[in-house]
Amino acid sequence: MSRRGPARRGVLTAAAGLAAVAATAPGAQAAGAHSGNRSRWATSWATAQTAPTAADAVASAGLTDGTFTAGVRLSAGGAVRLRYGHAFGTVPVLIGPVTAGGRPVTFGGRRTAWLAAGASLTSDPVAGLRTTEAAALTVETRLPGPTGPLSFHRNTHASHSVDGVRTTSVFLLTGVEVTGAHGPVVAVLGDSMAEGVGTPDDADLRWPDQLARRLPGSAVANLGISGNRVLLDDARFGPSGQARFDRDVLALPGLRTVLVHLGVNDLQQPPSQTDPARVLAGYRQLVLRSRNAGLRVVGATVTPFEGWTRWTPELETVRQRINAAIRTGRVFDAVADFDAALRDPEHPSRMLPAYDSGDGLHPNPAGHAALAAAVDRRHLL
Repeated sequence: MSRRGPARRGVLTAAAGLAAVAATAPGAQAAGAHSGNRSRWATSWATAQTAPTAADAVASAGLTDGTFTAGVRLSAGGAVRLRYGHAFGTVPVLIGPVTAGGRPVTFGGRRTAWLAAGASLTSDPVAGLRTTEAAALTVETRLPGPTGPLSFHRNTHASHSVDGVRTTSVFLLTGVEVTGAHGPVVAVLGDSMAEGVGTPDDADLRWPDQLARRLPGSAVANLGISGNRVLLDDARFGPSGQARFDRDVLALPGLRTVLVHLGVNDLQQPPSQTDPARVLAGYRQLVLRSRNAGLRVVGATVTPFEGWTRWTPELETVRQRINAAIRTGRVFDAVADFDAALRDPEHPSRMLPAYDSGDGLHPNPAGHAALAAAVDRRHLL
């Protein structure tokens, strides 16, 4: 992407208010081949969970003798196993019978298993099932219930069903893991842009999807949650990126690299964060925890949002200061300059009109393609 500036190493030269933050920048990069978290299994499709609110009727009520069917688009292929989670549950849930690609799924050799409250559950490899890159996979999960409230992802911008009724939500299923990843294995810790806002349902045009298609053999876990922040939790938009990091990112098998694209919601959602040093400190904690796990961390700059209802010149100044610090190379191991990829050169606080979905904040499919193109493959290995 011609507008993407290279990640640079050097002394932090952002505004004077960031000087104290620069002094606490992370140290040396994660070492070597990041082999500490390598596994023959890698997450080929994923989603991150939130707790239901009163407005989420199905998730709040739960299911009794219900069937949830998920249609997922994989990145890498190979042998398959499933992962379920109930991060916000208060009682165990009986899972099963389950099928994947029409084949029976077992858990320790049994067709049903209990998913403990707050825990995860991984299936056996699905006998006789091998998938290809970019394959569509249907997972059908019987929930005998009553389940009580279900941990879920509210909107995946893809079609699923509960007892035959269409939904864009995913209940309990958190990942599809495969053995065939031979390229980068990446977790995207993101917000509504990663989730797919601005792209049509069922089109698989979210920027993590488009990134996976640029990288043959890659496994890309999309952990975007609409409205998510670096710093603050929210009843609807879920735990902050820091609060959910261990569960959503560090627990993934075979992971090599984390790509962090959070920050715009810290600025634009009330209460607005107007101190860039606090956002940068949050990033640095994510970097430290990633490096402790042997992972490489790519950070994305905060994208322009003039035209969005809550944009102000003051928040634009904060955004620019955060991005200036990221671009120095003193925060993350590498930089994906999403700001440069989307901004209008004639009006840098605004998205290029050709990339704008119409609200000033979320890119359209062409904008998502520009974000995917702004990620350098060399930074993911």
